[in-house]
Amino acid sequence: MITGHLHNIDEIKKYLNPSLQAGLEYIQRTDFCAMEKGKYIVDGDNYATIDSYQTKNKSEKKPESHVKYIDIQYIVEGMELIGHSFLSGDNEVVEDLLIERDLLFYKDGLLESDLVMIPGMFAIFFPWDVHRPGCAAGKPDMVKKVVIKVKV
Repeated sequence: MITGHLHNIDEIKKYLNPSLQAGLEYIQRTDFCAMEKGKYIVDGDNYATIDSYQTKNKSEKKPESHVKYIDIQYIVEGMELIGHSFLSGDNEVVEDLLIERDLLFYKDGLLESDLVMIPGMFAIFFPWDVHRPGCAAGKPDMVKKVVIKVKV
């Protein structure tokens, strides 16, 4: 996992491959406040989804991971807690949606740590990063969020 803020994207981009750089550049140049919920093409196989929702108690959300795509999760409005842990042979899969949605859900996040996301922050989750997005940071909050899917 890599985290950062809109203000330091240029510094972080130097260390990333061109596909991840393109995802961060999309964040830099796009006014997400003016965009509706939906799916948008970034370039090639890479795309962004924009969504708005109310965060929930952590116990109501399942940890997840992906195989074919890297997530760049960017907070436009609101505050969200994302649980983070690492994939190991001990993660118990409770729902396998790899074919339909490139998504595995797990029973729990092993040795999970919490990342509080505020507007302007992003987190990059690789296939070995188990993450539990959409959690309330204290109390539930309305969040507008962009998830950029970068093909592995």
